Amino acid sequence: MVGYSMERRLDSNPVIIIGAGIGGLVSAALLSARGLAVTLIEKEATPGGKVRQLDVDGAMVDGGPTVFTMRPELSAIFEAAGAQLDDHVTLEKADVLARHAWDDRGTLDLYADHEKSVDAVGRFAGLDAAKGYQSFSREAENIYNIIEHSFLKNTKAYPPALMWRVGWWRMGAMNAIKPYTSMWKALGAHFSDPRLRQLFGRYATYCGSSPYETPATLMLIAHVEAQGVWKIKGGISALAKALENVARRNGATIRYGEAVGEVLIKNGKAHAVRLANGEVIEAASVICNADPSALAYGLFGERARDALRPMPEEKRSLSAMVWLINAKSSGFDLEHHNVFFSDDYAREFRDIKAGGPPVSPTSYLCALDRGAELPEPDNPYKTDKIGTSGKAERFQIIVNAPANGDSKTYSAQERETCTRNMLDSLNKCGLELEHPLPHKLVTPNEFAKLFPATGGALYGRASHGWAASFLRPGCRTRIKGLYCAGGGTHPGAGVPMAALSGKIASEAVLSDRASKLWYHRKAINGGMSTRSVMTGNSA
Repeated sequence: MVGYSMERRLDSNPVIIIGAGIGGLVSAALLSARGLAVTLIEKEATPGGKVRQLDVDGAMVDGGPTVFTMRPELSAIFEAAGAQLDDHVTLEKADVLARHAWDDRGTLDLYADHEKSVDAVGRFAGLDAAKGYQSFSREAENIYNIIEHSFLKNTKAYPPALMWRVGWWRMGAMNAIKPYTSMWKALGAHFSDPRLRQLFGRYATYCGSSPYETPATLMLIAHVEAQGVWKIKGGISALAKALENVARRNGATIRYGEAVGEVLIKNGKAHAVRLANGEVIEAASVICNADPSALAYGLFGERARDALRPMPEEKRSLSAMVWLINAKSSGFDLEHHNVFFSDDYAREFRDIKAGGPPVSPTSYLCALDRGAELPEPDNPYKTDKIGTSGKAERFQIIVNAPANGDSKTYSAQERETCTRNMLDSLNKCGLELEHPLPHKLVTPNEFAKLFPATGGALYGRASHGWAASFLRPGCRTRIKGLYCAGGGTHPGAGVPMAALSGKIASEAVLSDRASKLWYHRKAINGGMSTRSVMTGNSA
């Protein structure tokens, strides 16, 4: 880590960050910790971006991401910002990663303890399946280890540069990440049981993609989850608030309820932003924590659209139908994370590709109050089994859907049909929710309005085809001084990846400024040579 006192000498010209999503908040916390003047501007009233809560029948229900992994990476980000993660959020590691159900074809829990998962898979589908799970886990870990530092935690690299980072002498390693084999096909080498192939294929949807079109490289997501899933007291919104607090403590200015209308470009460089109210704020650097499509399609001004190539609509990732619920339930014994699988997985993705939500969907259900760290009697769901408390619980239920919220209107009838299909998927596995159901339904239409130029795509570009990961925008754009962060940029979607994107963007800002300062120092004749801030004392 660069020495703190040296970092404080860095050029303090202002940084403007557009958007208080996880990536923008991380950039604000890190850059303000280095002594830069940071102003973060967010059009909504609260931090988080996709991380948000909505009121449903008197209860605040999480309406965004619910899975928190890669805790060490988030801890390192807090430390780099001069804080400790555990001082700002209360975390509880889950014993059960998720509970998976197939109507009358059984239920399977995966655990944080690998050996418990092996045993569970064996009891569920037999000895060969247990061996298959072990070989799959080894392969997923190997893929992760190969690209962790060379790609995931580094700036974006095209294949030649990635091969250089991995090592030209390790050509076998490049083949081992299986960029040309679909995830679905690769899973067939480990699992003959279609239920297990379906379970582990679902990890492709974590980045908004189909397992039938996603490269087997994305099996690494299973390894990431197997390293630990944590529940945050107060939901992931509490993490967003914690990052906001760290950024403010470090001196960042955060302005809510204000929208940026234009990024101003002068001599090929971003030099200011104009707010929707006409106010102009000058900046030496601008980080855009919106979906990159918003830049590419001119939502931040015609000149700023040159920053990135627009992404074709057919390359969008999945959107979703999301039900936020405050209701009583009975029947199925829920964990915090639950997945209720359809009986025809291939049809699901055919339906989505045809432009509609699946008729027989797989439904993810987060029981937000299950497995919570609150002691009794504050949390009646800590020890009670389903149906015994008689009290309403908060649920978030997600069904994948096409990202066509800007071209298709989901009618009241279609919303009702989707709700009925979702409930049928739960009922087949024995879970009953009260009727009438107190809920709010968020469709691709609402997501398209919240995240303009996306059609409601929640994960940026779909990871379809071997080159998809390399085509996702990196932190630097084609306009000097204009950077990107967030789940739509490298390294990808999800809370940990969005956080890493914010870290990478902040490092790019620091690096580019340090290079500029070093250039100007070298251009001066005479005087004392000064070490670059990027070579300051290590902590």
